[in-house]
Amino acid sequence: MAYATYITEAIVCGSKDSNTADRSYLLFTKDAGMLWASARSVREEKSKQRQALQEFSLVRVSLVRGKTGWRVGSVESEGNYFLRARERSERAFVQFVIRSLRRFLQGEEPVPAVFEDARRILAATSKIKDFDQATDLWQLRLCDQLGYISRQPSFTALLDGTIDGHLHEKVSKEGLRAIEQALSVSHL
Repeated sequence: MAYATYITEAIVCGSKDSNTADRSYLLFTKDAGMLWASARSVREEKSKQRQALQEFSLVRVSLVRGKTGWRVGSVESEGNYFLRARERSERAFVQFVIRSLRRFLQGEEPVPAVFEDARRILAATSKIKDFDQATDLWQLRLCDQLGYISRQPSFTALLDGTIDGHLHEKVSKEGLRAIEQALSVSHL
């Protein structure tokens, strides 16, 4: 029986070991949302996929949906955001973005706007001057795109356009209240 192969971009958000040399990866994909995919013999030294599938990496991956779930086919690394970070504050911000993706996204539901925001803000990490401001912007846009926030005139401009175009803008007090309320309402 032939299985369909899906090729998509993904951010590696986590992993867990299984069996002797296998590992399962939590991938936030552009086309399928958050999913677990297993890779066989990836922990062996001779594995070519070993380096590409590190946490915090952006990869182009082919996935096969089988009877027992998703399997990783081929992988092409497009870079690791954590390894590119030069300072401790940059690495902490990369971890925060990945942690918030794991916190808010459950299941295989595509959210292309969130994927694009995550990719762009992680790529622009070295350009960020105020990480508290960037954290607020990331949370505001994430909560808005997932439907936890009702738009207010005071922060609507931050929600439109690309995230890297607003990196140096401050989130208003109403925006901060909206984030706080969204976090409490979501129970996450």
